Amino acid sequence: MKKIPVTVLTGFLGSGKTTLLNRILTENHGKRIAVIENEFGEIGIDQALVINSDEEVFEMNNGCICCTVRGDLIRILGNLMKRRDKFDHILVETTGMADPGPVAQTFFVDDDLRDLFSLDGIVTLVDAKHVQLHLEDSNECKEQIAFADVLVLNKTDLVTDAELDALERRVTSMNTMAKVLRAHNANVPIPAVLDVGGFDLDRAVATKPTFLEPEYPFEWAGTFEVQEGDYELELGDGPDPTMDLVSLYLDEGMQAHDRPAAERALRVWSEPAQEVTTEAPSVERGAGQAAALQLRASGTKRFGLRAPRAGRIGLYAQHLASEFALRVLRGGTEVTPLTEHEFVAGHSHDDDVTSVGIHLEGAVDEDRLNRWVSELLREKGTDIFRMKGIISIKGNEKRFVFQGVHMLFDGREDRPWGDTPRASDLVFIGKNLDRDALTKGFERCRA
Repeated sequence: MKKIPVTVLTGFLGSGKTTLLNRILTENHGKRIAVIENEFGEIGIDQALVINSDEEVFEMNNGCICCTVRGDLIRILGNLMKRRDKFDHILVETTGMADPGPVAQTFFVDDDLRDLFSLDGIVTLVDAKHVQLHLEDSNECKEQIAFADVLVLNKTDLVTDAELDALERRVTSMNTMAKVLRAHNANVPIPAVLDVGGFDLDRAVATKPTFLEPEYPFEWAGTFEVQEGDYELELGDGPDPTMDLVSLYLDEGMQAHDRPAAERALRVWSEPAQEVTTEAPSVERGAGQAAALQLRASGTKRFGLRAPRAGRIGLYAQHLASEFALRVLRGGTEVTPLTEHEFVAGHSHDDDVTSVGIHLEGAVDEDRLNRWVSELLREKGTDIFRMKGIISIKGNEKRFVFQGVHMLFDGREDRPWGDTPRASDLVFIGKNLDRDALTKGFERCRA
């Protein structure tokens, strides 16, 4: 069976990914496309910004695609194969905070996916006006450029020809093999981004020698032989008040750190976790369950684990066992792991970059909104990397969609609300964000 081509759209916050996606979905190119969306933020609104089309949009908004939700990506791709006759191309639009390397890696390290899908290419959009603000201090921005097969220098109308030439020289020095396109409003030829011809794996490995070593959201794994019955997980004080955990039965002879086992653990990790506290310390469903342990109490903490049958179990922890003096006990006696393994630390974001999501019932006064946004961007624009929202304006039967990147702001009417409940959702992504001040400012715009 012919492999299904996959295109990854990436680019830093506000570079124009959704604009390009909408162009692809509206132009007559003869392809049937399935879209997978990923967002960085507390409120997911990107799916609502994608225009009405016959294509189906799948949304992952519980984390960054390159960190905690690679299991989600694998699961959605597997589900798509059950409807293979409905599409012939897949688009993955990553969050603006994503390192595209682990996304591309998925199509090479997972045996099942490698047989079903081919990575046609990574298309990176570059905000010609603002990218210089992030190139020096954002590893994500650099990685997005370095892994691209096609670089789209977008928003060319906002810079001079000399500035654009200088930018092209800089990005090509970072990635000499990528095709470079210049665009205004992401107006690039669709074949140039949908028929790239194949992701350059050799270049990816040369750029990052560890490219084919999977990154996982867990840092430690232990292999244990267990008997049916009750066990305890003992943890001391560590650097984090929480610890995510997965345990699962392994095939005979397998170790927890073997790739097939780790990939299975990744899938379980992406499922909703059972929250376990010291007040209710039992992980009732035992092996095969993702758990979020609350470690806010000081001192030694113990959590119950149930082994429903004898066998070999892999235990996967978010943090290193040594950081929390992690031990597995049975009847008060420590159970020594057969093997232990520390994984290469996965991709992590700049902790200074955060998001604030605000949901507001009722209509908003347009004049108040414009005054507030203008004042906000004037005073805090350098800290606001990205702002986007879908607003219910008093007296207007259409959605008001606006997007901002640093000091620039663009708002327009969109499709009618129709039967959709009217409310306003607003998302900010940036540094030094004052949640309370942003929430109160938005609430003052209520009609």
